[in-house]
Amino acid sequence: MTATAALFEPLTLGTLELANRIVMAPMTRNLSPGNVPNDNVVEYYRRRAEGGTGLIVTEGTCVNHIAASGYPNVPYFWGEERLAGWKKVAAAVHDAGGRIAPQLWHCGGMRRAGTPPEGDVNGYTPSGMNVPGKKNRHEMSAQDIADVIQAFAEGARDAKACGFDAVEIHGAHGYLLDQFFWEGTNQRDDAYGGSLENRGRFAKEIVEACRAEVGSDFTIILRWSQWKQQDYTARLVSSPAELEQFLLPLSEAGVDVFHCSQRRFWEPEFEGSELNLAGWTKKLTGKPTITVGSVGLNADFIPAPGETTFKEAETASLDELMQRLNSGEFDLVAVGRAMIANPDWANRVQAAESEALVPFRKDMLTALA
Repeated sequence: MTATAALFEPLTLGTLELANRIVMAPMTRNLSPGNVPNDNVVEYYRRRAEGGTGLIVTEGTCVNHIAASGYPNVPYFWGEERLAGWKKVAAAVHDAGGRIAPQLWHCGGMRRAGTPPEGDVNGYTPSGMNVPGKKNRHEMSAQDIADVIQAFAEGARDAKACGFDAVEIHGAHGYLLDQFFWEGTNQRDDAYGGSLENRGRFAKEIVEACRAEVGSDFTIILRWSQWKQQDYTARLVSSPAELEQFLLPLSEAGVDVFHCSQRRFWEPEFEGSELNLAGWTKKLTGKPTITVGSVGLNADFIPAPGETTFKEAETASLDELMQRLNSGEFDLVAVGRAMIANPDWANRVQAAESEALVPFRKDMLTALA
């Protein structure tokens, strides 16, 4: 038995059968002109499936709402031409023996007015704030909330119709769902603000609406994080008791798998325990979890203030990752930048050829690799 054998054990999640425990993490690349996933995008995902990845989660793909996008040339998940492109992606991944889920995304307050193609549409947020204390975005009405919930539900429906194997809802990193979670940007006084339960209601209703569209046997993944791109030190919860209060309504609403984003997977989430965020999430919900955060690399993608600027990241040992996976702390492992640099990362690791892996460079994110 090799040191990395546990990574290559199959896993069944309901009706979703995965050949191994390796997930391609979603990574925005801005390489879909006209917001259409073209043949280059098809090839990009095909190569990662051919490279041995068990489950691919696509880059963030915007739901059908006027303010969902915050960046140029990101793919959308609505419209005939765009969905036709995504069908090609799913088919290519299946032909290569892989499984794939689109990540449904709404940028919320990270959108700035003027971003094409929606132009002057402002970012939508729970309280008009992209960062705590500064109102410079559109404050969502009850109708806005209902519209976005419906947009996610339609995206989940279309994911199933396009032949995808699962769907991931993006609730992390300071985007719209996370802006509802975060007390700093959610100062509402209605049913969607105030308590931790109320701040989770928007995402809970999105999960319920998606579940109603896809049925009971289609896997729904929720990606979430404590940290925000607006504030790396931000935390939604500060104790296991609060974490349980936050997670259980989402679990009961229909989340099958939690994708738990940390900047460094090896960091413990709470004092007094070595469990990371995915470990605590699994312990409290009983649901399978995906860990993510600098897997296989020795440097963060986004440095904190005062740290070094973007640099090449060297390959790093998988020993601690394997210790944690072997102990059952989490069930799946998402690999991001290392898989950008090495489309065949999974096959290389399985063949004990880690010395052949190449380092990550930032310019690889925008390369047609």
